[in-house]
Amino acid sequence: MKHQVTVREFARLTTEVVTEPTLDRAQISVSAFNWLCGSRTRLASNGADLLHFDDRRSLRLDNYVGVLETPCGTRIEILPKVHDRPGAEAASRRLLRRMIAVALDIKPRDAGTSDLDSFNAPLSEWVIAKFLAELRYVVKRGLRFDYRSVDENSAFLRGRLDVPRQMRQPLGRQHRFEIRHDIFGADRAENRLLRRALDQAATATQSPENWRLAQELRFFLQEVPQSTSVNADFRLWRGDRLMAHYRGVRPWCELILHRQMPYSLVGVWHGISMLLPMERLFERYVTSYLERITDARVTFRRQAASEFLCVHEGERMFRLQPDVLLETADRRWVLDMKWKQLDSSDRGNKYGISQADLYQLFAYGVKYLGPEGGELVLIYPKSA
Repeated sequence: MKHQVTVREFARLTTEVVTEPTLDRAQISVSAFNWLCGSRTRLASNGADLLHFDDRRSLRLDNYVGVLETPCGTRIEILPKVHDRPGAEAASRRLLRRMIAVALDIKPRDAGTSDLDSFNAPLSEWVIAKFLAELRYVVKRGLRFDYRSVDENSAFLRGRLDVPRQMRQPLGRQHRFEIRHDIFGADRAENRLLRRALDQAATATQSPENWRLAQELRFFLQEVPQSTSVNADFRLWRGDRLMAHYRGVRPWCELILHRQMPYSLVGVWHGISMLLPMERLFERYVTSYLERITDARVTFRRQAASEFLCVHEGERMFRLQPDVLLETADRRWVLDMKWKQLDSSDRGNKYGISQADLYQLFAYGVKYLGPEGGELVLIYPKSA
């Protein structure tokens, strides 16, 4: 039986008895705790410091958000740490969904903002529901078919005779034909990925509505094999005019198959497990929003990388890469995003602004603004 735990960034997970669980402290089973300890080692080798040990019975999360599902059935939902008022769980969940949708440039087809806010399911069920809705739209519009070349040994002549292979036939099989022909079917990269994501979603969902819709859609994709190489098939995904109705389902398919997640547990456990660095998600969210509202006369550059901190023996070193660079004919703005909570009442601690962040921004300004000058901006999440 699956067990749902909802916490937020930097929360403490423990095997000790917690009588009143909160978003900052929750109890998990011993099996889930041991699995997380093993996952920490695997992810740390990839540069993801997901967990920190407090003691032998406690772990502390880092600034990653998303969903983790353990083999024992524990599903851990990790929300952003931005709200402290009553109803923080629902507000944080709505914020995370909105940030994911904007960062991945997902345009909901069936609902507006109010509907997204009222959908109060855990993050994983929300992702599955959106994927199934987009897949249903694709099925209604019609799956794309394509020709696939097939080589086979047949009793009948069909298509083209493969003469070199036919000449190598053993004596007892010269009545058979080595042929090559084309089959017009749904076995193509996009449909294979959708079938794999559908099977994974149908297995992972705990929602009766999602499960019922997944079984209906499985009927339409039953002749399509699962993708055996996700990355290779995503490279083959076509974006031409004939595939326009597939565009809406692709981001959700990528979420479920972990391709968008920088750190996922593919190959370790096949549940719905997705982890996003909150700092990177915030950066993509703000950048995407700024790009939409920027005046057409302003040149918008993401991750500008033309300047370096110094030159040593003719070689430029230490690339300077601000999140956003805005340019007009006579002015520049350098913008950098930081996922940190400021405290307007803490004047003695400089409101929580990091000195290193200001040094970094100053270096950006020296190199990118030049003698003409301009504006330097640090962008933080809004809080109380």
